Formats: sequence, C-alpha cells, structure tokens
Amino acid sequence: MPELPEVEVVRRGLESHVVGRTITAVDVLHERPVRRHVAGAAAFASALVGRRVTAARRRGKYFWLALDDGDALLGHLGMSGQMLVQPPGAGSERHLRVRFGLDDGTELRFVDQRMFGGLSLSEGGAELPPEIAHIARDPVDPAFDDDELVRRVRRRTSGVKRILLDQGVISGVGNIYADEALWRAMLHGDRPGDRLSGPQVRSLLASVREVMGEALQQGGTSFDALYVNVNGESGYFDRSLAVYGQEGEACPRCGTQVVRVPFMNRSSYFCPTCQPRPRARRAQKR
Repeated sequence: MPELPEVEVVRRGLESHVVGRTITAVDVLHERPVRRHVAGAAAFASALVGRRVTAARRRGKYFWLALDDGDALLGHLGMSGQMLVQPPGAGSERHLRVRFGLDDGTELRFVDQRMFGGLSLSEGGAELPPEIAHIARDPVDPAFDDDELVRRVRRRTSGVKRILLDQGVISGVGNIYADEALWRAMLHGDRPGDRLSGPQVRSLLASVREVMGEALQQGGTSFDALYVNVNGESGYFDRSLAVYGQEGEACPRCGTQVVRVPFMNRSSYFCPTCQPRPRARRAQKR
C-alpha cells in the first residue's frame, strides 16, 4: 500500500498541475470508488463541476483538493490507486474509474485496479476534512509535536513497530518505512514502547524522517507499475532498501542475513544482529 512518501509525491504533482484549474466535467465510470458519497455518483459529479481547485493538501496517507466553495475532494489510494494528469485526447487506462475534465483541456484521472481506494466529497473540508480529523499529524508536518510522541510511545507496552503503524499516534508510516527506520535506529520492532528511553524514541523519529526524506527525493518506492506519480512515473527508492524485502541478503551494516517474520498479516524484516529481539519481561514478585 502506498505510504506517506508515495502520497506526498502525488500531492506535489497535483499541486503543480491541478491547483488553479476549474473542474469542467466529471465522468464516474465505476461507482465503487465514490461509494462513500451517499447521494450517489451523479450527485458527486454535479457537486464538483464548476469548482476551482485552490490547494492540494495531505494528512498521513490521505490527500485532498481544496475547492473554492470551502468543500474538498478527499482521496485515498488504497492498494493500487493512481491520480494521473493526462493531456487532451490521451487513451483511457484499463482501470480508469473516474475522469475529471479541467479548464486547460487536460484530464485528472483516478485509476484503480483493485478498487480499495476511493474519492469522496468532504463538505467544509477545504482546510481539514472532518472525516480524517482524528488522524495524527505525520512526522514531516511542521506542526508535529516530537515531545508528545515521546510521551505517548513511552506510555505504551505494545511493540514499537505497532505504535509506528498506529495512525492515531503518528500518521503516514507504513510497513516499509517502519522496518527501514527501525533498522537505522537499531531497534527491534517488538521492543515495547515503555522500555525505550526518550533519546531512543527521538533517534527512531529522526530515522523515520531520514528514510522518508530520501524516499521523497527518489519519488517513493515502486515495487510494480501500480505506484506512480501523476505523470505515470515510478519511484526508485526500492533500490535503496536496507532490510525490507531483503530476506536472506546481507545486512548492509554488519553482513548478517536479513530475517523475515510474520507481522499483522504482513511481514517484518530485520537484522538479528543489529536489531536483537527484546528480552522477555520478568514476572513481578507478589
């Protein structure tokens, strides 16, 4: 699933190509991507025609286009969603779901093979859609509170990787970048939050920001043709991954073989030497 860097790459593309444009037409080719609009696909389309896009914003893995009437077009890419900007006359993609005509003749297209993603109209959501107001700020947000994160992590007994994936604590961090950040910080994902020191949490946060910053510079991580920017170009950060997806390969730091273990219906990758498993807690004496 696309994580913060991939969604931020899309947001930046929308900011460059769509902000300032007026939506002249909306064609919903499949109703599932707009299923959250209770009034239906036709009402979704009519509410957007004539609206001018004033900003492209993001929180965590959600992005939205702020509109001139104070509403917003809220989107989530799901597992395979793409937002593409295409020139006039470009052929339709196989999995094209929603097409937006723009006043400069270009088209904004939502393409989604698996259709776990979606678009919805957020009333009054131009600044922050109420549907995602519960999601925490992400680590590249200038208003992110480092001290609060340290406090929240150190109050929890669950493994630190689970905490990183909790969008109510810190948003935008997914499986790939959690594993990469934990490797850089030399922490095992099962290490309980309350057994981390303040400096360790800050070091981990710095690693999260570092790995995401590098991924942004390289256009995100594209394991297949599904993860692309608005121009249809794939990122190449997958070539720089140290442990994620590297089972059996040598750890770039110490040479030990990278290990894969099941984790929440997914996988975790780590170096057993650089990231030793935490010791079991001692039973308290009564």
